[in-house]
Amino acid sequence: MFDDSTTQCLLFPGIFRKPVVAQFDQRDGSSDGGALLLKAADRRLGLLEELTACLEDQRQAGKVDHSLRELVGQRVFSIACGYPDANDSARLAKDPIHKLLLDRDPVEGNDLASQPTLSRFENGVGIKELYRMSEALARTVLRRHAKRLRRRAYRVTIDLDPTDDATHGGQQLSFFNGHYDNWCYLPVLGFVSFNEEAEQYLCAAVLRPGNVTAAVGAVGLLRRLVGMIRWYFPGVIIRVRLDGGFAHPTVLDFLDAQPKLEYVVAMAKNAVLKRIAAPGVRRARQLSRRSGKTEHIYGEVRYAARKWRCPRRVVIKAEVVRAPGKDPKDNPRFVITNLKQSPQWIYEQVYCQRGDIENRIKELHDLEIDRTSCSRFWANQFRVLLTAAAYVLMQELRLRAAGTACARAQVCTSRERLLKLGARVRVSVRRVVVHLPTSFPFQPSFAHIAMSFGAQSG
Repeated sequence: MFDDSTTQCLLFPGIFRKPVVAQFDQRDGSSDGGALLLKAADRRLGLLEELTACLEDQRQAGKVDHSLRELVGQRVFSIACGYPDANDSARLAKDPIHKLLLDRDPVEGNDLASQPTLSRFENGVGIKELYRMSEALARTVLRRHAKRLRRRAYRVTIDLDPTDDATHGGQQLSFFNGHYDNWCYLPVLGFVSFNEEAEQYLCAAVLRPGNVTAAVGAVGLLRRLVGMIRWYFPGVIIRVRLDGGFAHPTVLDFLDAQPKLEYVVAMAKNAVLKRIAAPGVRRARQLSRRSGKTEHIYGEVRYAARKWRCPRRVVIKAEVVRAPGKDPKDNPRFVITNLKQSPQWIYEQVYCQRGDIENRIKELHDLEIDRTSCSRFWANQFRVLLTAAAYVLMQELRLRAAGTACARAQVCTSRERLLKLGARVRVSVRRVVVHLPTSFPFQPSFAHIAMSFGAQSG
């Protein structure tokens, strides 16, 4: 590592045909030249304006150097570029591209906000503001896709899933969770998808204490999302897919009460359900013994748990799993649903499709949505929302990359291919020129995305 007192020069003798000197002397350069796409994406979405409008500025006007819009933008853009912590602001304060993203002169403009300023900002956001920001995030995502689809979607699917956010300090409401065997928070993430499209778009990210069950807060979150979806897509059929942690009577009652709403909710096995599934498991065991492979058969039952107000349809997957070198293992699965189709179709074509949500959650962890190191719980919720906003921008880039080499790239791959570009910035009286490398291998993808945002070839 080199500090400011060390000469910014490295000599590589004896490695190449000639001695190679690397000098850190490009004063108007940046390693995030492609982040211009993030600015273009936000201009189309209006996300940062929506989030900023939810905040109240209680600072003394005469002492303000950085507007709320700039502080939100600085954090969201830097997270998308791979700088998740406010401490990174010290490295980015003079970066010409990051200044340009905030509408400052990239060379002569004032430096960006410092770490203390950003930390005060994060800790100053209140509960009501966070609630409004959560609604603004969902509203922006749904409005964008309503415009894209011209409000003609015939089905919108909601997926909710909790994830663990390990904590390593004295954060408020951090508790030990026996399931994850760790001190953690337990955020719940919400995604929407449209018609038969594979992409699941993030629309909600709610931080929760580490000792809650999966279903805590689910009804309130679903109620808000269902209401917004019906506003932007009148008459649409809504499908909700949930894992076993959400199989709570209050959640099921809410789903049953909604018109034009389909649901599939996994359910943990119990003694009654295992007894009901036993004949199917025996049959699957016979099939597995003959084939030497994993086998399963499907069935269904009308079932009512003790705390349910009425019986519900439960799809049964009676499965016997075989793995090399191991004994066969019974693996019955149960899914509660109000769909009318066959059990096999419901399980394989509807419920199993929610598995891709794990890839979306992995991407959010790659963006370090779990960088919740503030002492205050609500400051950490704010960080979660900022990371969610960065992810929404990255998903917009992926959507615009359709038909290119970056069409299905993971978020981290998209960042490496599209954003992390060495750039030199030159400012004249009439314009700002960002010089990017001619040898950039993903130039066609970059140009395709830029043109979709309204850029013109010159």
